Amino acid sequence: MCKTLVLLLPAMVLIAKPVSFAGKENPGFSVDAAKKTITIAAKIAPRMLPHLKEVYPIEVIACWPHPKGKKAHETIVTIEAKPSAIHKALEDLGLKAGKPVMGESKEPPQGPAVNVYLDLPTPEGEFKRISIDRALVDKRTGKPFPKDVTWRFTGSVHKQTDPGKKELTYGADDSGTLGVIFPVSNETVLQTSLTMEYEKFMKLEPNSKILPKEGTLVRLVIEVAGK
Repeated sequence: MCKTLVLLLPAMVLIAKPVSFAGKENPGFSVDAAKKTITIAAKIAPRMLPHLKEVYPIEVIACWPHPKGKKAHETIVTIEAKPSAIHKALEDLGLKAGKPVMGESKEPPQGPAVNVYLDLPTPEGEFKRISIDRALVDKRTGKPFPKDVTWRFTGSVHKQTDPGKKELTYGADDSGTLGVIFPVSNETVLQTSLTMEYEKFMKLEPNSKILPKEGTLVRLVIEVAGK
């Protein structure tokens, strides 16, 4: 389905106990410079929000919860970390943001590749790691999300949020969106290699056979690819 050759790492690995996310500079996440990873505190998102009448397909992997997050109705997990702070952390790990796209763009999103994982709690009090593709299935066909989809550090567009001020805001800090599966927004930090064409026939749902119940504390991990 996708011609990219960058694959996410193996499906499931046991890892150490939870890290601390305390700190004023990086609230909600921690950085491991040696492993070139960013670990973000997250929760499995609710699928039905009280202000909506239906459940929408997943198009986002992580964003702020409702009402701050503009795409909280279509995300796998919710986070509290500030998207621009994650952007800076990726730059501190040596990456340079590329360029996001939105809608039916003829150009793919640009930026260095990253691997994305979820750390899920185990009964033993530890965590097991799954690649983000394993967290998704097509609700119409039951087929898993393709493994050969590349995630890219595109960075967000900047926007004028206050008409009375000339200052521009990091767009993802307005939308609260960290990563989109399809180019439904350019106000995000991460985008995949998928175009809007795939959004038309991929109707994604959380993989209930793997993911824990809504509200469960998990961890979203971003890793520099090819480290």
